[in-house]
Amino acid sequence: MDIQGMRRSYEQGELDERGASDEPLAVFARWFEDARHLGRLEANAMNLATVGEDGAPHARMVLMKGFDTDGIVWYTNYTSHKGHELDAVPHAALLFYWGPLERQVRIEGPVEKVSDAESDAYYAVRPLDSRIGAWASPQSEVIANRGVLVANAAKAAAEHGLNPPRPPWWGGYRLRPELWEFWQGRKSRLHDRLRYTLRDGRWTRERLAP
Repeated sequence: MDIQGMRRSYEQGELDERGASDEPLAVFARWFEDARHLGRLEANAMNLATVGEDGAPHARMVLMKGFDTDGIVWYTNYTSHKGHELDAVPHAALLFYWGPLERQVRIEGPVEKVSDAESDAYYAVRPLDSRIGAWASPQSEVIANRGVLVANAAKAAAEHGLNPPRPPWWGGYRLRPELWEFWQGRKSRLHDRLRYTLRDGRWTRERLAP
């Protein structure tokens, strides 16, 4: 297998300061719509990187469930591994990669839990099996086999029926961006990179060398 020989030429687009908004959220919204309309991408899939008290980084894929001027939102089990790390170090990094568009977006900033009302509202619109799943999975804990999850789900379904309440250990997080970086692949590895940094309440835009 010739892994060293695996490469492609990136020629799908460009990212120029003259065509980029002064507000990173506007750039992200446009890029996200481009990715969403491709259809074959799970456009809201993002890599979430956190660190523990020991400083060791950990990354995993999660699904963005909202974004606006307040930040990027996702939902999970608060007692999971990432939940414990965010309790210890409430700061994280996100990465979106949209291969067919030859684009990626990096976002960094502090993280906080969303309000109970926001978590309740999102939980209520999830499919029933997903709501039951939140009760069934002791996320990140060691379990004997898949049968444990099946048994937990059956127990939760029997107990809560068609209207399970949101588990108290499950809800949303919001990352409030302090840094955005937009990457557009270009030919000859001379990629476009624009970084937005929040300074004194205003965004400063800079071009980075690839």
